[in-house]
Amino acid sequence: MTMARRKKPQKKIEVDRFRCAYCGACVAVCKFNANELVETFLVIDEEECTLCMSCIKACPMRALAVKEVA
Repeated sequence: MTMARRKKPQKKIEVDRFRCAYCGACVAVCKFNANELVETFLVIDEEECTLCMSCIKACPMRALAVKEVA
């Protein structure tokens, strides 16, 4: 009997655009340059993001959270 392997759930940082004040705190603390403010929104480069959570901890508006991707 073989057991099927389940895929490991993928995770990413998600931005709540209604809470984000675009203050740049998350950009300033990211050691991997994964966060960037572009005009009026925050862009997170999923290839560069290591899910270290420093941006989540730095956000004064609690606009960032880790979410599982289906």
